[in-house]
Amino acid sequence: MTGVLDGIRVLDLSWGIAGPMVTMQLSDHGADVVRIERPGGDPFADQLGYRAWQRGKRSAVLDLESSADLEVFLGLAGNADILVESFRPGATDRLGIDYSTLSAINPRLIYCSITGYGRNNRHSDRPGHDALVAARVGLHWEQRGWPGGSGPHHAGAPPLFPDYEAPQEVQQGAPREGPVFPGSRYPSLGACHAATVAISAALRARERTGRGQWVETSLLRGALSSGVLAFAVAENLEAENFMSWVGDSRAQKGLFECKDGRWVHMWVPNPRFALSAGAGDELNATPDLSVRDDPDRIGLGTSELFVLNHYWEPMAQVFKKFTADEWTQAGADARVCIQKIRTPEEGLSDPLLLEDGCVAEIEDPELGPIRTVGITYKLATSPGHVGGPAPRAGEHTDAVRAEAGTPRTSPSAPKDQEELPGGPLQGIRVLDFGLAVAGPYCTQILSDLGAEVIKINALHDWYWHSNQIAMVCNRGKRSIAINLKHEGAGSAIQRLIASADVLMHNMRYPAAIKLGIDYDSLSEQYPSLVYCHTRGFERGPRELLPGNDQTGACLAGVEWEDGGCSRGGRPIWSYTNMGDTGNGFLAATAICQALYEREKTGQGQFVETAIVYAQLLNASHAIAKPDGSGFDRPTVDSMQTGFSAGVRLYPTQDSWLCLSLLSDDHWHALGDALQEADLQTDGRFSTAEARAAHDDEICKLIEHTLAGRSADEWFDILDAAGVPCEVSSEQAGASLWSDDEALANEWVVKYPHPTVDEIGQVGLAFSFSDTPARVQGRPLMVGEDTREILSELGYSESEIDAMLAEGTVGDETLNPSLAKEGSPAPSSPWDPNS
Repeated sequence: MTGVLDGIRVLDLSWGIAGPMVTMQLSDHGADVVRIERPGGDPFADQLGYRAWQRGKRSAVLDLESSADLEVFLGLAGNADILVESFRPGATDRLGIDYSTLSAINPRLIYCSITGYGRNNRHSDRPGHDALVAARVGLHWEQRGWPGGSGPHHAGAPPLFPDYEAPQEVQQGAPREGPVFPGSRYPSLGACHAATVAISAALRARERTGRGQWVETSLLRGALSSGVLAFAVAENLEAENFMSWVGDSRAQKGLFECKDGRWVHMWVPNPRFALSAGAGDELNATPDLSVRDDPDRIGLGTSELFVLNHYWEPMAQVFKKFTADEWTQAGADARVCIQKIRTPEEGLSDPLLLEDGCVAEIEDPELGPIRTVGITYKLATSPGHVGGPAPRAGEHTDAVRAEAGTPRTSPSAPKDQEELPGGPLQGIRVLDFGLAVAGPYCTQILSDLGAEVIKINALHDWYWHSNQIAMVCNRGKRSIAINLKHEGAGSAIQRLIASADVLMHNMRYPAAIKLGIDYDSLSEQYPSLVYCHTRGFERGPRELLPGNDQTGACLAGVEWEDGGCSRGGRPIWSYTNMGDTGNGFLAATAICQALYEREKTGQGQFVETAIVYAQLLNASHAIAKPDGSGFDRPTVDSMQTGFSAGVRLYPTQDSWLCLSLLSDDHWHALGDALQEADLQTDGRFSTAEARAAHDDEICKLIEHTLAGRSADEWFDILDAAGVPCEVSSEQAGASLWSDDEALANEWVVKYPHPTVDEIGQVGLAFSFSDTPARVQGRPLMVGEDTREILSELGYSESEIDAMLAEGTVGDETLNPSLAKEGSPAPSSPWDPNS
C-alpha cells in the first residue's frame, strides 16, 4: 500500500515515549524507519507501549562510540531524510552526530530533537521524565482545575464566589487536596504531536527551499501544549463572558456512577434530559421534555456553577437506576452526549474501532495476536498501513550496515529555491470553518507554522469568542463574519475558497453538504484544495453522533486511566486532556503531509481524523488481546498519587515531592539519602522483584520519612544524592507569567487584547532553525477583518456596505463592547447539540 511518505528514510535514535510514537506514525504512512539501538539495549524496552510504537520499523544495533560503527551511521545519515533523537542536550555533540555535523554531510536532512526541557536554559540538565516534567511545570496541579478556574489562580486573584464550597462528591479527582497524578503521559504526548507536525511542515518547506533544518521540541513544551486550557491568564478577568465554570474545580463535570457500578460521562450535563429519561421504571430515550422546566442547555457563565451543582444529587440518583450501557444507548438514540467510561482494553476490543482501522491487530512474535492503536489520521492517497510487529533488537543490522555504503540518488533542488522567513507554511492560505476547540486548534497550529488563517465566523460568534476557552484556539487568525445561510453569502464563500490552499472544518458532514462546502462539491472546481474534516467518532454507526473530547476519552479508556479506576479510583476528565487538542494536532499533521505531496503533484486531497483517534493515541501505552483481556502494566492508584512507590507524588511537611526512580541505582541512592537500610544496596528491597512485592509497604515508609521536612529541603538532599525528583508546587503554573526565560523562549506568550487588556497563553510547541515558527497575533475579534478581506476578494466599498446592511456579513461592531445592551447570548459551539 502506498503512503504519502513512501521513499522517506528515517533514522530513529529515540527512546521512551514521544520519539517512538512520532516514528510509528511516520512508518504508518510509508516511511522506512530504522531504529538505531545501543549495544546495551534500550532502557525502556520493557514498557508495553513499545509493542505498538515500534511496529513497522527495522532495527540495527550500532555502537556510536566505536569509530567503525560511527562511520556506518554517518553513511546512513548521508542518505536519510529525517532523524529523530532524544539524547540529553550536548550528548550528540560528544558522539559526533549533532545537527551541525550531519547537516554538513546531508543539507536536506530534517533533524528532530526531543529533549526534556530544550537547550541552553536553566532546566536543560534536569531529568527528562514525564512525571518530573509534569511536576516541575505544575501540570499535576492543573488536572482538575482550581476553585474559580485557572485564570484567577495564575493571576494571583481571588476566585469568584470565594466563600462557596462544593461537596467533595461533586468534585473530580481523589477525595483529598493537592496535585493529581494522571495515568496519561501528557508531556510526552504533547511532545509527540509537536514533533510530528513540525517534521511534516519541514518536509513541505524542504520542497520549497531545498534544505532540511533542525526541528526541536521538548517534554516541557509538550506539557504546556497539553495544558492550553489550564495555563492561561488575563489582566481583566471581569471582562464580559470571559470566565466560565468549566475550569472551576468545584463544578460537577457530568460523571455519574450507574446501577452496574460502571460510570458514564454526560457532557455537557443536561439535567432536563437525564431527569426526564430516567423518571420511570424503564429508561426512555424520547421523553416528553416539555413536562419539566429543568435546564437542557448549560451556558458558559460562571453562575452556572450553582445550577450544575444543584442538579448533581438528583442526577446522580437517576443515573443509578440504570446501567452504563443503557444510558449510553439512550444518549445515542436521543443524540445526547452520554458515553460509558471504558478501560483501554475494552476500547481496543471494540469491533467498530477495529473495522475503522483506528485500532489494529498485529501478530506479535512473543505475545501472539494483540490489539493496539491503529491509524490516527488518513489522507485520500495515504489511508495508512500498519507495517508489522515491533522488530527484535538488531534484527536488521546486517542489511542496514550494507545500506550505509550504497549511494542514494538525491532529488534535484527546486529550480527557484525560496526563503521562508515567515515559517514552513509561509504562502499557505487556510479557511477555518471549525467549531468549538478541536477544529480551530488545528488551524491555530497552522498559523504558528506560518500559514495565513482566515476564520469564517457566524454573526453571533462574538459570545463564544469572548470566552477564555475560545481564545486558547483562535490566536493569529483573521476573522470574516458571514451569515452562511444568507442568499448573498455564496459568492463571498466561493471567492474565499478560490483563494485558499486549505479548507478545514469539524461540523457534522451533512451540515457541510447542506452549505455546499463538502469535498465532492468543491474538488472538481478546486483540484489543488487540501480539504480536512474531523469528527468526534470513527467511521461507522457512531459517525454522525455528537462527539467531543469527553466521549472520545470514555471510548478509548483515558478517563478510566487518569482516574486510577483499575485500582478502585473514580474516573476523571483531566483539564489537560489531549482529545480536542490532540485531534487538532493530528489534523494539522495530515494537512502538512497533504501539502508536502501537493508540492510534488499539484493535487489537493481529502484528509481526516477524529477525536477518538487522538484519545486512542493518548491511551496507546496499553495493548490488549483480541478478547479484550490485557497484560500487566503500571496503573495509577485510587488516590491518584502515582504508579508505584518509585514513580509517585508524596506529601511533605509543606508541599509535595515527585519521585521517578527507574533503576536500582536510583533506589539505592534514595535509600542512602533517607538512611533507610531496607532500600540500600544490600537491603530487603534492593531488587526490583522485592520492591514490586512490597510496594504498599515501601510507599508508607517513604511517605512517613518525607513528611518530616519541607519539599525544598528534601529536593536539595535527594537531588544532590542523584535521586530523580522535583518539587510539585501549586505556584509552578502561576510563576510562568513572570518567568523571563519562559517568555523569551515563547514557552508562554503575552499580548494586549481589546477586552481583557492583556492575555497570557501557551506559546509555541516547536522551533525551526531555517523557517522559524511564530505567534502571528492575539486571539481574534469576530468580524474585525471583514472589510479588508472582502476588499482583497475584489468587492468595492459600496458592495461591502450593502452586504453589511443586508446582514450578509458583519464587522467588528458585532463584538460585545459595541453590542446593544440586553441582547441575548446565543448558544455556544462547544455544545455539540447546538
